[in-house]
Amino acid sequence: MNDEGDTPTLDRAREMDAADPLSDLRDRFHVPEGELYMDGNSLGPLSVDAEAALDHVVDEWRELGIHGWTDADPDWFTYGERLGDRLAPLVGARPEEVVVANSTTVNIHTLVGTFYDPERGEKIVVDDLDFPTDHYAIRAQLRQRGVDPDDALRVVESRDGRTIETEDVLAAIDDDVGMVFLPSVLYRSGQLFDIEAITEAAHDAGALAGFDLAHSVGVVPHELSAIGVDFAVWCHYKYLNAGPGAIAGLYVNERHFGVSPSLAGWWGNDKETQFDMALTYDPAHSAGAFQIGTVPILAAAPLDGTLDIVEDAGGVAALREKSLALTDYLVDLVDERLPECEVGTPRDPATRGGHVAVEHPEAYRISLALKERGVVVDFRMPNVVRVAPAPAYIGFEDVFRAVEHLRDILDGNEYEQFETRSGGVT
Repeated sequence: MNDEGDTPTLDRAREMDAADPLSDLRDRFHVPEGELYMDGNSLGPLSVDAEAALDHVVDEWRELGIHGWTDADPDWFTYGERLGDRLAPLVGARPEEVVVANSTTVNIHTLVGTFYDPERGEKIVVDDLDFPTDHYAIRAQLRQRGVDPDDALRVVESRDGRTIETEDVLAAIDDDVGMVFLPSVLYRSGQLFDIEAITEAAHDAGALAGFDLAHSVGVVPHELSAIGVDFAVWCHYKYLNAGPGAIAGLYVNERHFGVSPSLAGWWGNDKETQFDMALTYDPAHSAGAFQIGTVPILAAAPLDGTLDIVEDAGGVAALREKSLALTDYLVDLVDERLPECEVGTPRDPATRGGHVAVEHPEAYRISLALKERGVVVDFRMPNVVRVAPAPAYIGFEDVFRAVEHLRDILDGNEYEQFETRSGGVT
């Protein structure tokens, strides 16, 4: 990131911010006053655009009541499909292959439950660094089929406790495998997986490839359709800043259209026949079939607003470019200013998501000391301070100041005032 001999300074950080074409986006966010908000990989802040979109549907609810399903602008009846259309470019999909629906975990249940077929292959490839909910849902679906999860799950183990080697994933895929389900980005280290290579290997073995994109949507471009990924799930409250508990999203490749979802619900019925009220399910011939309950308009509206910001930024590719510049800068600063810490995130930009894992034996107490100073980060077991310089509202000066706070905490042993971890979350 830095030229040889170019020592990072506050003035230099400010110069980089002044040259940043996306710097004006920050003014559209309600970043908590007085804080360096480096936790957008967990919950992004409210934007004026999301707030306006939510206010808009509240006004429509007040003024239109039930007529909002047909007369609102945009109408509520097709809200999930329309948001899917807007999201499709972010994941490299056709509009009809994407819909907003349910929660991430519910979407894992319905997609794994639908596409798992022991006749295709009994084994499901996962990894031992996955976010726990992925395993909970997959195990539950296997038990529903009368399959012992301990027998059916083929868990790719990490060699270093941080990352998963692509060659180890590929070696785990054979003729016994019917499905591969992996994250796009590991939630602790921030490693970005090679989705294309994994999908190709799965298909060569006659298996399906699915991914959890929770830590990449909105900060990493994807090409799901071109690669041929079979299905994917994600949330919108991280880099897409759609609010706590925001409605989730899913992708289903068009070659699977017409399949009947394992968790069928009225809202996934074909829109043309939905109000026929037939007792036989008629699935939509699109990803919309995987909607289960009625779209929660108030939980979906903020996403409509925040997608305006993505489009005004020039799309996810522009956000990715800035994200990589910010994480490069952060890695350089940790190397130079924090020799007591290690970077647990891959240094190759091609294998890095949107956050950086700063490792230290006292990571938990350091995270508390940072929060005491107004630097909002989070802690992940066993030794990770996750720092997420989200590109829509974080700049180079923010990153520089966050590292300076961390330097001061280490110099003064400020973390010692906090008790060691005994449970709970941070």
